[in-house]
Amino acid sequence: MIRSRFGTFRGLVRLALSYPQLALGRSASVAPDPAKVRRLVFVCQGNICRSAFADIVARQAGAASASFGLSTTTGRPAHGPAIAAAQILGHDLSSHVAIDLKDYAPQAGDLLLAMEVRQMHRLAADRRVRHLPRMLLGRWTRPMLPHLHDPYQLDDRYMLQCLIRVEQAVKRLVSAYPGARPS
Repeated sequence: MIRSRFGTFRGLVRLALSYPQLALGRSASVAPDPAKVRRLVFVCQGNICRSAFADIVARQAGAASASFGLSTTTGRPAHGPAIAAAQILGHDLSSHVAIDLKDYAPQAGDLLLAMEVRQMHRLAADRRVRHLPRMLLGRWTRPMLPHLHDPYQLDDRYMLQCLIRVEQAVKRLVSAYPGARPS
């Protein structure tokens, strides 16, 4: 059950720890002015599973979006099992190309959406992006899951479960920020 719902025992522990971090203001979140959000920017470690999928879902929902990874190689394709799980959910991830943080071009109106609290802290420490508002994507899942554990090289059932959660969150997020639509 842990492998299919949380990825690993570590994923379950990180999820449990993320609730008090969020409640105590230790998540490094910086809430945006909803009227100023023009683009949703999804962030994860490698930009080949979670953030890549979130970007595709947001675009298909009509939002202006982008994605990048905190530690990846620009040009890397999406992870094979993520492509397969996305296809089950009706999304094509096969043409995704990863972008590393150093190659991301911040824009006014960007809202950064990370998958984990530790990623939020990395964003807060980076001089190029620390001025941008940032939140955890998992705040839009139901129930709220502030830690969306990395499915890379984990159980295929968890990959699908993780992407279902990401899809659910992105659809709620797009409704919450109608200004993030291309003009």
